[in-house]
Amino acid sequence: MAKANPSIGCTVHQCKYHAKSQDNCSLEKIMVGTHESNPTMCQCTDCQSFQPEN
Repeated sequence: MAKANPSIGCTVHQCKYHAKSQDNCSLEKIMVGTHESNPTMCQCTDCQSFQPEN
């Protein structure tokens, strides 16, 4: 089981980096990016570290 990083909260259970035991990421750090040219809302940002759980 992946070790939870308490500094990175995450509720995306479909990500292979989700800690499973609690709503945290198991990565040491993540990359956050955007799919918009001028992001103005949180919906415009993405966790670019996301990998689908197989």
